[in-house]
Amino acid sequence: MSSRGLWTDVRLRAAWARQDWAAILREYRRAAGLSQRGLEPLVGLPQPHISAIESGRRQVTSADLMARITEGLHVPDELTGITTHTGPTEWDPPGEFRARIAHAHAVGRADLRTADWIGRVLTEHRRAEDEVGGRELWPVVRAQLDSVTALLPHAAGAAADRLLLLAAEHAHWLSWVAWQERRRGPALAWIDLAHGWAVDGGHTDMASWVQRIRSYYSLEHGDPVRALRTAESARFAGPRPLSPAAEAAAVHQAAMAAAACAERDTARRLADEAVELALRVPDASERPGWLYWLDPVRARVQVADAAYACRDWADAASGFREVLPALEGYPRDHAYYRARMEDAERRA
Repeated sequence: MSSRGLWTDVRLRAAWARQDWAAILREYRRAAGLSQRGLEPLVGLPQPHISAIESGRRQVTSADLMARITEGLHVPDELTGITTHTGPTEWDPPGEFRARIAHAHAVGRADLRTADWIGRVLTEHRRAEDEVGGRELWPVVRAQLDSVTALLPHAAGAAADRLLLLAAEHAHWLSWVAWQERRRGPALAWIDLAHGWAVDGGHTDMASWVQRIRSYYSLEHGDPVRALRTAESARFAGPRPLSPAAEAAAVHQAAMAAAACAERDTARRLADEAVELALRVPDASERPGWLYWLDPVRARVQVADAAYACRDWADAASGFREVLPALEGYPRDHAYYRARMEDAERRA
């Protein structure tokens, strides 16, 4: 794998975001399959010095050494601009993003190779969030979004639309992490940006998805009526029909909101409809990138989740029991649904 390709590794990027030089060297070696001696020619340091840095006996404090490691490991451009923020403003969308988006349809040519690369990396982040944690990856994704929006003033037509989708995907991810960290205001600000960018770029599936996320936020915040209204609007998000996977996500969210409104017959009907839609596209290549996870197993998880929300305890327990073995590679999800299964069993 090329040096640039190594930087798709999520643990390596997270170490860079922390500016943890010991971890950077260790994670780079792990990703590259190198020994400490194999790293010597890349960073211009003898093995004993590399060992001292990795063990914490030597700190990397000089700008010259930082620059040497950065250059030797071929750190991508979008990461070299990461800065460390400590105040609450780190969660908020910066104003300059809106100015850049306003010029998205100016006549010009943008080099989309950077966008392709960042899109590939974002895919890795989505898949690794359960293991690494969103907060740790926040500075990385934030820097990537900055690189994407920097391309927009030089893009036009289909290229601009493509960049707007990538920007929306990043803003959605940042919103989700902010919500998990209980940063409600920034989470809503990021999801509003994501929705606007998706609509501007003509990306109906993404516009629907962020409305679905808004519905989830309302439901979790204790407003099921608003959640149901928003989920229903997610199903009709644009002039073009939704893909089956995007519609399945919207319909399932409507089912969960209907159950919370005590409209249980409606919720059951919607849950059945959602799983039928999801099962039409069992192959990940047939689904939008952010719905990579909505495979047949997850579709069955959603059926069980809807049964739980409808207080159909026996059906819920049986459904969770059936899918739990397939979730063992996702420790956070496995623990969550196992707890739901056990609760449903007690109530049945």
